[in-house]
Amino acid sequence: MSLWIKICANTSLADAQLAATAGANAVGFVFAPSPRRVTAEQVAAITPHLPGEIEKIGVFVDAKFTEIAETIHHAGLTGVQLHAGGTGDLADRLRAQFGTNLRLLQVIHFGSEAATELRAASANPHIDGILVDSRTATAVGGTGVSFDWQDARETIFSPASALKLIAAGGLSPANVAQAIAVLRPWGVDVASGVESSPGRKDPLKVAEFIANARAAVWA
Repeated sequence: MSLWIKICANTSLADAQLAATAGANAVGFVFAPSPRRVTAEQVAAITPHLPGEIEKIGVFVDAKFTEIAETIHHAGLTGVQLHAGGTGDLADRLRAQFGTNLRLLQVIHFGSEAATELRAASANPHIDGILVDSRTATAVGGTGVSFDWQDARETIFSPASALKLIAAGGLSPANVAQAIAVLRPWGVDVASGVESSPGRKDPLKVAEFIANARAAVWA
């Protein structure tokens, strides 16, 4: 299996190109309240200069269909990451509007409701992948905090699962190999763990994260 790697929360062309050059499969852009928030206009100036094969994922929290659709068109996105607690018909409408070329990711948060959220997300035929993140009292994503990987392996990341599960939350160059060995995910996602400061990527950390993730083996 080839691991899918997303470097998220990019705020500049240089950082997005850095991730692409280092071997990421996808770059992410945050269109929600965050120190790393960007506008559709900013991303529209970035995406035309990225390799065609790299995915450009927009991160949305509680956004309406019209806002997401307009951002996809204007910013040149190839995928969206939905953080709402249940997408309703949002995924259905996005699939109908943009077809199968748009990757749709649903975020769930590891905790007491994770299994219920996982069942709901996996029941939607339009969801292409499920990103499992941590949550804090003040943030729904980009927390920089890890969840309990061993517990998650036993309850969410079942080895028998055919779902495309993506591990996120608190990953870094130092721990991504361990996370992969324990969780056996389809993909990994990182933001703050490869930064030099909020919204600014560290070239060495990005390269090391991707190299360590690619070299990791399942336990």
